[in-house]
Amino acid sequence: MRALSRRYWQLLACRLWQEDCEEEVAEKNERMRTVMMEEEEEEEEEKGGTVIVEHQGWSLPMVREIVSSWYCSFGKCCATGDCRVTNNITGLELELGRRLHGQHLAKDVVLKAVQGFLETPQPEKALALSFHGWSGTGKNFVARIMAEHLYQDGLKSDCVKVFISPFHFPHSKYVDIYKVQLAKQISGTVQECEQSLFIFDEAEKLHNDLLDGLKPYMDHYDSIDTVDYRRSIFLFLSNTGSNIINEVALDFWRAGRAREEITMDSLEQYLRTELLESTDEGYAHNRLLEENLIDFLVPFLPLEFRHVKLCARDAFLARGLQFTEEALDEVARMMVFVPKEEKLFSAQGCKSVSQRINYFLP
Repeated sequence: MRALSRRYWQLLACRLWQEDCEEEVAEKNERMRTVMMEEEEEEEEEKGGTVIVEHQGWSLPMVREIVSSWYCSFGKCCATGDCRVTNNITGLELELGRRLHGQHLAKDVVLKAVQGFLETPQPEKALALSFHGWSGTGKNFVARIMAEHLYQDGLKSDCVKVFISPFHFPHSKYVDIYKVQLAKQISGTVQECEQSLFIFDEAEKLHNDLLDGLKPYMDHYDSIDTVDYRRSIFLFLSNTGSNIINEVALDFWRAGRAREEITMDSLEQYLRTELLESTDEGYAHNRLLEENLIDFLVPFLPLEFRHVKLCARDAFLARGLQFTEEALDEVARMMVFVPKEEKLFSAQGCKSVSQRINYFLP
């Protein structure tokens, strides 16, 4: 019975997914089907019965649809090779253009880096992006939007793991335990999902030993423990480097130049130098930068009054609430702006904007 069931399954698989079957196997199954059909016909003729080849309620297209849905649940029939992975770059671009305010550099770098990586048939290493900037400028937002457009279930996907340094690795005395646990999680996730996304929030607080443990997964190795990590994506979110980013933005404003004129050429070298030369323990994760394991630095500029108003508009729309231009101005004025003289940049970015619109509820 086991052998017969196996042969029937092989026949069904070949009928549904012909491209997955070798010609030799298909011919063998066809011969077996013919023999079995002949035996059934002879048996029915002896009993005076009639052979029913296909039940009226179960056509082959219907069986194909049902079994294909089941087969797809194992991630073997989708364009990306894994049904959990969507890689919707068009959607990512539209969402960032519509909802990421004041971050032309971050939008451009993220889109080009991710698209180029996904379109490379055999990447040399995992993609590593390091987000830098003030709190509330959009680092977590971009990470979430990336997850939502690269994976069917977004941050809830089995392919996505989020680590918050103070929460997941709070005690330095347990770093050896954390290191083993982190290695198991990364290895297990990539074994189950080749294109995995790992997000490290407050990355500047990661212990040096944990960083050392991460390096092999981000380097140019064909495999580690028989697992290939080169299709993985690592995101590091950090407040470090925000001072130099803000200084460059302020200098442009004082010179009468629009922030949109700031280019990666005019900012990246300053940011890289700031990170590499700092001796502050908070810059520990930039050891990855020293060893060229970070592929792209992604600067997030400080947000101005007009950007905070756009965040307030989005918050009203998200809750289906009516708003006026005066209400948006009022929400923005609730924020603290610096430097003291210019009052140009929101000290909190857009963080807490969604809570502040509660003042305008009836």
